[in-house]
Amino acid sequence: MDRKAGILFPIFSLASRYGIGCFSKEAFDFVDFLERAGQGYWQILPVGPTGFGDSPYQPLSAFAGNPYFIAPEGLVEEGLLAGNAAEGYAWGQDPCRVDYGALFEHRYSLLKEAYQAFRKGQGKEELRRAFEEFSDKESFWLKDYALFMSIKDEKQGAGWLTWEKELKTREKNALKEAEERLHESVEFYSFLQFLFDRQLKKLREYANAKKIRIIGDLPFYVSLDSADAWSHPEAFQMEKDLTPRAVAGCPPDAFSADGQLWGNPLYDWEAMKKDGYSWWIRRIERNFEFYDVIRIDHFHGFSDYYAVPFGEKTARKGTLKKGPGMEFFKALKKKVKNPEIIAEDLGNNTPENEKLLSDTGFPGMKVLQYAFTSWDSYYVNHKHTKNSVVYTGTHDNTPSIAWFWEINDGERKFARDYINSQNTDEGGFVWDLIREAYRSVADLCIIPLQDYLCMGKEARLNTPGTQGGNWQWRLPPGYLSGELEQSIRRLSELYGRV
Repeated sequence: MDRKAGILFPIFSLASRYGIGCFSKEAFDFVDFLERAGQGYWQILPVGPTGFGDSPYQPLSAFAGNPYFIAPEGLVEEGLLAGNAAEGYAWGQDPCRVDYGALFEHRYSLLKEAYQAFRKGQGKEELRRAFEEFSDKESFWLKDYALFMSIKDEKQGAGWLTWEKELKTREKNALKEAEERLHESVEFYSFLQFLFDRQLKKLREYANAKKIRIIGDLPFYVSLDSADAWSHPEAFQMEKDLTPRAVAGCPPDAFSADGQLWGNPLYDWEAMKKDGYSWWIRRIERNFEFYDVIRIDHFHGFSDYYAVPFGEKTARKGTLKKGPGMEFFKALKKKVKNPEIIAEDLGNNTPENEKLLSDTGFPGMKVLQYAFTSWDSYYVNHKHTKNSVVYTGTHDNTPSIAWFWEINDGERKFARDYINSQNTDEGGFVWDLIREAYRSVADLCIIPLQDYLCMGKEARLNTPGTQGGNWQWRLPPGYLSGELEQSIRRLSELYGRV
């Protein structure tokens, strides 16, 4: 990886007229901003379809894209919507927050207008052929996902574990009958994935032409109520009745006496090993259709994972078990040549975890907000390595201006002394912190956009362990000035990252 810089800014946080950031003009404008600012990467987080809680890290499918990101203006260009079609819907009142309730109520109605136009033969002539080619290419996951969503709609969103036995266990005749009964809905959900792919590909090609590469996140676990757990139960630790034997979590520690109970189904690594980890490898191959570089969330799960018996109310009674380790990555590299992967290795850095990261050759992460507890911190700048990615903070951190006031006086003084910040205001300190990231020996430097803008906790993306209020922040229109892009470019040039 060459010495570069990039910006962390989720798709949903883009400004747009449609209630949520999407693949609209604003996305292409941001690519132009990145180019002028001397940046080489755009980190966009996961782009999968979200379910309950709206978290992109709990997607309804490990292979599908989020239909909310389909830009209505792109559908107008395809001849599938009238120019003013989107104006008839309410997308929410606050331009700085995503209103997921309004999107749930109205976005699919607009998308169904486009689908009905497609069924009637409207739109560009090559759409039908392109849709058929896409459906054939993505057949491994697409039909199961579309049927899963269609059945879920029919049952008012009920989880698949509550479905009648014939559908829950995927009996052949029951699936065939459901496909016939729900044919139009299945095609609709498949068509949305085609549109998502088409628009993301256009954006990625535009970015690549300007030498901007897309980094996307791949959540380690999938949701229990997902098309993946329903269609591939053999890949997970399931009982005969398809309830999980155990679920994912985090053991008790100094911060949580009960640990963390995440509830995701656990992978059956022994079963996966028998077919060369094909499900996981196909998942990674699919994600490389979305992104140039994949950041794998919770990379430690490949080394070891925490298994909590299903039905437990806390994570106290879990057991630490071994993951597939380097064996998985040897299998991956036979199928995917030179995969560009960033390992999210934050947290408990054991010798086993560090050895796995070293053996894979993937860069790990250094987060400056974690650095200033002592001069011997794992994340402090003089401990950085070339093959790593430095951040001021991630999507799970509060913006740095809020972090500055949340740390204690001793840490604040140490941070000021370490980075030699003479600024008396917190905004100036944040830019000194950004400068510290840029001067790191790490090959790649990624800064959340909120830090460049010196925004506070109102711009936080996610607070781990909380329900509701997350994944909502949006950038108001007009915030990306020429002055800002030139300030960022000066840093890129000064520290050899253009």
